[in-house]
Amino acid sequence: MIGRDRTQQVVAWCVALLVGIICAPVPTRAQASAGNEWREFQGTWTAAGRRQVIPLGGDRRASIADFDGSLMLTGPSRPALGFRTQAIVLNDSLTGMVGRAVWTDERGDQVFSELRGETTATGNRLFGTFLGGSGRYKGVTGSYEFSWRFLLEDKDGGTVQGQSMDLKGQVRAGGPSGAPRAGSPP
Repeated sequence: MIGRDRTQQVVAWCVALLVGIICAPVPTRAQASAGNEWREFQGTWTAAGRRQVIPLGGDRRASIADFDGSLMLTGPSRPALGFRTQAIVLNDSLTGMVGRAVWTDERGDQVFSELRGETTATGNRLFGTFLGGSGRYKGVTGSYEFSWRFLLEDKDGGTVQGQSMDLKGQVRAGGPSGAPRAGSPP
């Protein structure tokens, strides 16, 4: 009987160890990465806003638009899960698009970026360059890119709504990763 009790104890211990290993959280690249490593992300940006268009002769047009929306990121090293977004863009059908965007996370920390775009026969491609940020994003650098498609275009009222396709990018922290904002508890 003593041998059987010992065998049951060993089996119970092995089962407990196995359960512990299986249930332990697996570290992601985001948890393991240091503050100065590149962090890659993918995501979807949706936004709605208003656009004003003026003709510039022939087929050339210029427009200015402002957008409010949301950005959801994926990937194990994404800087955050989601952001509220704002963007202002100036588009010239001949020379391309320039704009500025602000991403605000759930803590109120912001990421600032510059947008540039080009229109091709297959659609439009936009490129963002991070200009820094506030709070935990202060001093961030990096870039992102995506294609944009309009889902709703009310030509009379100027209302537009769209969504990114194939949004991907990389970011590197400029300061201590996850540093609390001034005046907020750690």
